[in-house]
This record gives sequence, structure tokens and C-alpha cells, in this order.
Amino acid sequence: MSSHQIDKVRNAGLFAMTWPIFVEQLSHILPGVVDTFMVSHLGDSAVAALAVANQIVGFCIILFSFVGIGSAVVLTHYLGAGDRAGAERVAATAVGINFWLGMVVSLAIWAFSNDMLRLLQLPPQLMPYAQPFLALMGGTLFLESINIAFGSVLRAHGHTREAMYVAIGMNVLNLILNVVLIFGLLGAPKMGVIGAALSTVISRAAACVALAWLVRRQLKLGVRLGWFVSLSRATLARILRIGLPAAGENLCWQASFMVITYFVGQMGVVQLATFSYAIQLSMIMMMLGISIGISTEIMIGHMIGAGEFDQAYRQLLRSLRVGLGVTVVTTCVVVLLAPWLLGLFSKDPAIVAGGALLLRLSLLLEPGRTFNLVVINSLRATGDARFPVLMGACSMWGVAVPLAWLLGLHFGWGLMGVWIAFTCDEWVRGLAMYARWKSRVWEKHAHAVRAHVAA
Repeated sequence: MSSHQIDKVRNAGLFAMTWPIFVEQLSHILPGVVDTFMVSHLGDSAVAALAVANQIVGFCIILFSFVGIGSAVVLTHYLGAGDRAGAERVAATAVGINFWLGMVVSLAIWAFSNDMLRLLQLPPQLMPYAQPFLALMGGTLFLESINIAFGSVLRAHGHTREAMYVAIGMNVLNLILNVVLIFGLLGAPKMGVIGAALSTVISRAAACVALAWLVRRQLKLGVRLGWFVSLSRATLARILRIGLPAAGENLCWQASFMVITYFVGQMGVVQLATFSYAIQLSMIMMMLGISIGISTEIMIGHMIGAGEFDQAYRQLLRSLRVGLGVTVVTTCVVVLLAPWLLGLFSKDPAIVAGGALLLRLSLLLEPGRTFNLVVINSLRATGDARFPVLMGACSMWGVAVPLAWLLGLHFGWGLMGVWIAFTCDEWVRGLAMYARWKSRVWEKHAHAVRAHVAA
């Protein structure tokens, strides 16, 4: 990567960095939505089986993502310092470790898919749908693990649009193959649930080839056999120092969310359905915050590598102002359209009214979430990775979970109580992260990062 390209990334506008990442992030959640919608035409049993199998697949993708997160941050440090050799070493280590991690996970799921589904208490009558789907999807997850690594390498170099184009192409291919393979069109056999899995596998394989070609063409990094067999232990340690806390935070959030979902399940079927639909719509608002957080992380990582700490400090404050503004506007639009959007999912007046109330409460929830998503990524970019996960665990399990039980079940406030618990958790964490940034305690980590890459 030339010095001109590095300056271009560092000085890029936040919007120019963010919108391709937003489209890409949105594209990542679409395959599951498309698969579920297509398979719903085969019956409720098929959808239920798919949902359980996808829990295992989703957990594994979170496992792969910690290498992607850690490698992206470390890459920006080397690129900011102008160290191309160090950046290539990080890219090679990221791809290599995710390949082997993906292979181990793929083989484990392929061999023990039956046992995993039984462990999740899958009803025996759903096993004929779920087991072959999981064996095929899970048995080829190494493709997704490589894609995550390649995508992180491209984004860290500032090639956010290229990663977006690949994500869009993967979704289009998945949609076309779903229609053909699930329903047996154009002379293809009618494969049902297996067709949904096969279409996802083929589209992931195509994305893997495209990303490898882009890494070679745009970054002038030839993907060689040595990337998979010769891993730098020192580089891997730096990646894990950032990536493992990030993974811990994500897994902690998922675990607390599962417990809260269990509380909601005790409120009844209507409340559970309302909760599920409101969460799906909230994902759209959340994706904007995630995208601004990732683009800010890339920019600040380059600044830390270059030793520009004051510029990094100011960049976070600018990004946070933009993020809060975009979040408020987007949430207002979703609130205004809430009855119509919820009507696309359900015709039950109780569900539509209940979901609309939750989305109105999101006017308080989403700004707090934006504090988290933007500031946490920026702290991680400075090397300050442990504080977010420790603070997150304390707040998720000390605020969100007990407050959801207290307000939602004990006081009988139902879903409104759960949403208030989410809001309190996000604001507690968000303000704590903001105070951490304003204190500039992170600078000691940034100095250590800068000293390492300069050496």
C-alpha cells in the first residue's frame, strides 16, 4: 500500500467510508432472511428446523469474527506507520489462522451434527430437515471463515466498496440459487432445505474466490501456500490481544440476550412474536451504528499507527456527533413507518400495536447503543480492548438481565419493561465508554501500539 493510499484512507470522509460498510453489513444478514422466507413455503417444520441449525452456524461465525476484528485493528496500525511488510505479515496470519480454525470447526460439525442438534433438544420429527442442512452448511464453514479474514484485510486497507460489491453479489447469487434449488426450477432437482444450504455454500465459495482475487489485484498481495502453513506467533498474539476481548463481549451479549428472550417466552406467544419482529426492525438501525463504528475504527487505527493521537481523539468526537444525528433521524423514520412495517410481518392488531410501542421507546434506546458501537470500536483501535468487555459484562449481567426480569416479569410491565432494561444497559455502557475516551486513559495503550509498530 503506497503512502498516497494510506493518506487517502486516513483523510477519507466518514460518509465515504461508512456507506459501503453499511451495505455490506446489511448483506451479511440477508442470506438467513432469504433462506427462512424461501423455506417457509415448505412448511413450519422446515422453518423451525432451519432456525435451530442456524443457531449453531451463527455461533461459529461469531467465533471466526474475533480474528477478523483483531487483524483489522492490527493491520491499520501497521498501515498507519507505513510498514507494508508488517501489514502483509498480519494479513497472512489472519487468513491462515482463520482457515485452520474454520477447518477444525467444519470437520467437528460435519462429524457431530446429530449430537449437536440433540443437545439443543431438537424434536426427532425435525431431524430429517435439520441434520443434512447443518452437515452441509456447517461442514463448509471454512469458506466463511476465510471470507471474514479477506474482508477484514480489504476494509483495513480502505477498500470498503470492493468488500461491499462482493457481499451484494453473494446475496444475489444465493437468492437465484435458492429459487432454483429449493423448488426445482430450470430442470434442477427439487432439493428443499438441502437446496437452501447448497445455494449458500456455492455463493460463499464464489465470494471466497472473488475476495482472494481482490486482495491480489487491489493490494498486490499474492495469496500463497505459506500463508496457511507458516504463521507468525508474535503477530497472532497481537491479533488475539484485540480479537479475544471483542469475541468475549459479543458472546456475553448473545448469552444475556438468550436469557432475556427466555423471560419474554414466559410472557406468551403474542409477546414473543412482537419481540422478535421489533428486534428485526431494530437491526436496521443497529447496522448504521455498527457501520459508523467500523469506519471510525479504521480511521483511528491508521492515526494511532502514525502517532496522531490528538487527531484520533477529535475523530471519535466527530464520528459520535454524526452517528447520533443519523441514529435519531433513522429511528424517527422507523417509528413513523412502524405500523406499516409491522403489518408486513403480522396482521394481528395486538402485535402491531405492541411492536409500535417498542419502536417508539427506541428513540431513547438507539442513541445509547450508538455510544457503545462507535466508542467501543475506537477504544479497540487504540489497543484498549479489555475495558469494553469488562464493562460490558458488568452492565449486561448487572443491569440488562436483572432489570428485564424485575420490570418485565416481576412488576408485570411486559415487553415495555424489557425494552427499558435494554435502554438502561446501553446508556450505562455508552456513557462509561465515553468517559473512558474523554479521560484519555487509552493513550497509554496507544503509545505501546505505536512503539511496537515503530520498532
